[in-house]
Amino acid sequence: MKVAGIDEAGKGPVIGPMCIGGVLVEEPGINALKNLGVADSKKISPKKREQLAIQIEKYSEKVFVLEVAPQQIDEFRKLMSMNDIMVIAFSRVLEELHPDAAYVDAADVNEERFGERLRKEYAKKYPEKARDVSIVSRHQADAIYPVVSAASIVAKVRRDALIKELRKEVGIDFGSGYPSDPKTRQFLKDWLIKYGELPDIVRHSWKTAKKLLENASDGSRS
Repeated sequence: MKVAGIDEAGKGPVIGPMCIGGVLVEEPGINALKNLGVADSKKISPKKREQLAIQIEKYSEKVFVLEVAPQQIDEFRKLMSMNDIMVIAFSRVLEELHPDAAYVDAADVNEERFGERLRKEYAKKYPEKARDVSIVSRHQADAIYPVVSAASIVAKVRRDALIKELRKEVGIDFGSGYPSDPKTRQFLKDWLIKYGELPDIVRHSWKTAKKLLENASDGSRS
């Protein structure tokens, strides 16, 4: 039986893409992942995550990471909620892996609802596969199921690599990209003062970005 784990990295940042990782293994391969010592990616050092990601590739049937750019997130948010976006994104990963069973980190306060919505989205393209697949949707699945821990790690490693590239492109260390990061907030303020707008690497639909733009607009009128 082919088993998949799916998890995201970068749902909350105001800067950079969101990455949804998917790992597909034959059921016996779950023990191999356990033996590697996979765990919730947030509890593992960046260096260890990178080492584990290489090992995960070796022990998996397939590894896939979907990247959702800031501009795509902004466009989607004009039409739907972030939870809706997560359903679509997770389904795109399912469509790449086609497992017999999928364990996913629920991106909804209601675990079961997220699982059922994911199945319905998957069924739009693959009705038969969606009917047969077992989907287990749980909060903190990355701390419960090794295959989801593995997905969490590959997603986080990809997002970290992309953030590193973005820092090089702009030539400024803007920190983690999360609204709570002082470096990130300072970068956004400085950029707005200098250029009068926020760069494309920013999610303009985020409250943090909107507030900065509103404050700048108020300042220009006063």
